[in-house]
Amino acid sequence: MGFENQYEEGIQEQIRLQRRRERALQSRKKRRLKRRMRWVFTRIVPFCLVCLVLLGGIVFGIRGIVMTVLDHTSGDGKQAKAPAETVSATEETADANDAKDQIIVGEDAAGDTVSAEPDAMQADAAQTDAAQTDLSQADEEGTLGGNDEQLEEGEKLDEVPSDIVEVPSGDYYAEETGHTVDFAPDVLAARGILIDPKTHTIIASRGGKKKMVPASMTKVLTLLVAVEHIKDLNDTFTITAEIGDYAKKHDLSIVGFREGEVVTVKDLLYGTILPSGGDAAMALATYVAGSEESFVELMNQKLITLGLSETSHMTNCVGIFDEDHYSTCYDIAMIMQAALDNELCRKILTERKYMTASTEQNPQGIEISNWFLRRIEDKDCGGTVMYAKTGYVKESGYCAVSYAISADGDPLILVTQDSGSSWKCIYDHVRIYSAFFSVAG
Repeated sequence: MGFENQYEEGIQEQIRLQRRRERALQSRKKRRLKRRMRWVFTRIVPFCLVCLVLLGGIVFGIRGIVMTVLDHTSGDGKQAKAPAETVSATEETADANDAKDQIIVGEDAAGDTVSAEPDAMQADAAQTDAAQTDLSQADEEGTLGGNDEQLEEGEKLDEVPSDIVEVPSGDYYAEETGHTVDFAPDVLAARGILIDPKTHTIIASRGGKKKMVPASMTKVLTLLVAVEHIKDLNDTFTITAEIGDYAKKHDLSIVGFREGEVVTVKDLLYGTILPSGGDAAMALATYVAGSEESFVELMNQKLITLGLSETSHMTNCVGIFDEDHYSTCYDIAMIMQAALDNELCRKILTERKYMTASTEQNPQGIEISNWFLRRIEDKDCGGTVMYAKTGYVKESGYCAVSYAISADGDPLILVTQDSGSSWKCIYDHVRIYSAFFSVAG
């Protein structure tokens, strides 16, 4: 019995020792796990948080750079075929409300970007059918109003799209009345003017007759003068090295024509307006008058004809800043109305997209767009913006001239200057048209 008791006690003691070893091992594992968890939460997690913060900053920084590049390269930017920019309505509104104190920097570029073209455009055009004037039989055949003899030997225009609206013609003037007001405080433009071309009245003005830098809105006059001197849209012009050097030297917006490329006059006209191509405008001036200097003389003669020579003067055909190159918002509105009296100018100023003809240098052609029209066409402004031209140089800020017609057929011409950015310029036009079309309605 004694031996058996000792044996059992020995067994029990071994079991107790084994359990103690297991508990000690589990305790060590728990302590080791706690140390590892403490190390993760004190070292790894803060490190990951810091990395996330840095990554977020990098992403937002890159986004800001991309947005700035797109803002300066689309529309009147460096390339005609710029990448599309997608901006939500919330971002656009915040951008417009927060930018009064933004400092404008940069060179010649209007900075318009593209938004998707809504299928509702045809519906918008249908709303203005009551205001559209039937085109004459001559226009339907493709000839230009007021320029029929010039185009008989060359290309006749294609059938005019149904959304081109006949613009009231006549004397180019507008007068202030006792009802002329300033724009609302939420309009960011430093200067601007809103004109009713039917009644020749200034509806609203903010320094509308003060001297300002017209930037690429100059090209509306370039277009008008060129069209009045062109006989054949199918005629061609060979792009020279001097034109490319000029565009590069002055950091101009370009269509993308290359040295030695043979371009039709029609493509030069569209290239001057839709992407605000400095290369197209210079080529057009050289084609029409032999040199930019001679063409500028024609531009200033046209200002005399329009009765605007005392307040406007041009030194170049593209809108480069020069102390002696100036105008007023009022004068730009009158130039726009004069251009819209010409059927070909109307057709070009209302075009959203255009493809240039195939050439040896550009076999697929170059797709160009009027970014302002494409961006504003899906905005609710109480009517339809039919024609537009933007502009930007550092000294002018972002500016634009546009022509809109309400659902009731009432037309308005609007010019704004220095709105802060291309999107703010868009929303200035939306706000102003919305406000005054709703009052008229």
